[in-house]
Amino acid sequence: KIEYLCQRCQQALRLHPSLSSIDEHTLAELALPISPAPDINLIAQAASLDRLVLPTRLTDSLPTNGFTLVGESGQEASISHRLRVSSELFDMLSDNSQIDHPLCEECTDTLLQSLEQQLELAEQDSQEYKEYLNQLNKETEDPSSVSSLEDELNQLLSEETQLMEELRTLKVEEEQVADELKEQGRKREELEKEEERYWREYSRHKQQLLQAEDEYRSLDTQLRTTQTQLEKLKKTNVFNATFHIWHSGPFGTINGFRLGRLPSVPVDWNEVNTAWGQTVLLLYSLCRKISLELSKYKLVPYGNFSYVKVLAENKDLPLYGSGGFKLIWDTKFDAGMAAFLECLQQFKEEVERGDSGFCLPYEMEKGKIKDPATGNSYSVKIQFNSEEQWTKAMKYMLTNLKWGLAWVTSKYTTRPSSSATASIPINN
Repeated sequence: KIEYLCQRCQQALRLHPSLSSIDEHTLAELALPISPAPDINLIAQAASLDRLVLPTRLTDSLPTNGFTLVGESGQEASISHRLRVSSELFDMLSDNSQIDHPLCEECTDTLLQSLEQQLELAEQDSQEYKEYLNQLNKETEDPSSVSSLEDELNQLLSEETQLMEELRTLKVEEEQVADELKEQGRKREELEKEEERYWREYSRHKQQLLQAEDEYRSLDTQLRTTQTQLEKLKKTNVFNATFHIWHSGPFGTINGFRLGRLPSVPVDWNEVNTAWGQTVLLLYSLCRKISLELSKYKLVPYGNFSYVKVLAENKDLPLYGSGGFKLIWDTKFDAGMAAFLECLQQFKEEVERGDSGFCLPYEMEKGKIKDPATGNSYSVKIQFNSEEQWTKAMKYMLTNLKWGLAWVTSKYTTRPSSSATASIPINN
C-alpha cells in the first residue's frame, strides 16, 4: 500500500479517484509552462549553477529498472500507472509554485486564504500604480509642466555639476587635510618624545637639586655647629680649662689635687706629688706664653716626678716627696720648692716690667710668702716648719699662680673669659 503525506502537516492523504483517470494527453497539456521562462545568461551564471541543488521530485523515487511490483499483471499495470500519474501531477504543481505538493484539504484551504489576501494586496498596489501612472501621463501631456520639469531637470543637472565640482574640491582639501594631519601627527610624536626627554632631564636635575639642597643643609648644619663650637672655643681659655685652681677647706687645689698636709687630714703623697706636677706644668706654660727665659733654673714638668734643674751646677731639685713630714732630712725637696718660688718671682717681675699695674696678692722673698693682711710670713720648706704653715704657704703660692694665670689669659686672648678676670676666690 502506497500513501502520500501532506507536505505541511504530514498527515496521510486519500487521493480522489478522478486522478487515476487522467490520460497521457491530458498530463502532457498540464505539463506545459504557465508563464514563459525568463531569459537566463547561463555563461554569466555558470559558477553559481555548479553549486545549484535541484529540488527532490516524487518521480525520482519511483521504481526503475531492477524493481517491479509483485501481483497480478492487470493490477500491477493499473497501480504503476496511477502512481506515476499522481507523482508527475504533484511534481508539476510543486514546480509551478513555491509550495511543495501534495497538500491535504485543510492545508489547501489555509493556503488559498493566504493567497487570496496576497492577491488583494497586490490588486491594491496595482490600483495605486495605475493611478500614479495616470497622473504622470496627465502631467506629461501638459507642455507647460513638461517645460517646467525640463527647467527643473536642467537646474538639477547644473546643481549636480556644481556639487560634483565642490565634491572634487572637498576631496582635494580632504587629501590636503589628511596630509597635514599626518604631518601634525608626526610633529606630535616628536613633541611627545621631546616632552618625555624634557621630563627625564627635569627629573634628573630635580634629583640633583634635592641632593644639592640636602648637601647644602647638611653643610650649613655642620658650619653652624662648627661656628658654635668655634665661638665656644674662642670664649674658652686653654689655661683656665687645663689648670683649674680652687680650694678645698684649708687646702689649695689644682685640677682637684690638694697641695698640702695636715695632722688631721694626712693627704697621700701621691696626690701631693701630682699637685706639684700640675703646678710646675702651669708655671712652665705661663713662662713660655710670655717668652720668659728663667735665669739660674729650668722647670721640668714630669708628672708626679717633676723637678727644677739648676743650670750652673747641672743639678736636679725634686718637687716630690715620699716619706714623713718632720723626719725628712733630705734638703733637696725643700731646695726645689724654694727654687720654684724664685721662678714664680721671676715671672712676677717680668710681668710687672710690661704692666706696671700688675701685682700679686702675696709677696714672695727667699723661700717665704708674706700675708699683707696679717704681716706673717710662711715658709715653703718642710724642715723646721709645721704642716699647717706649709699648707698655707702652698695655698698662697697657688693663689699667686691663679692671678698670673688670669693676667696671661686677659693679655694674650682676644676674648677674655669671665672666669679668667674674676677675683681669686681662695680664702686665707
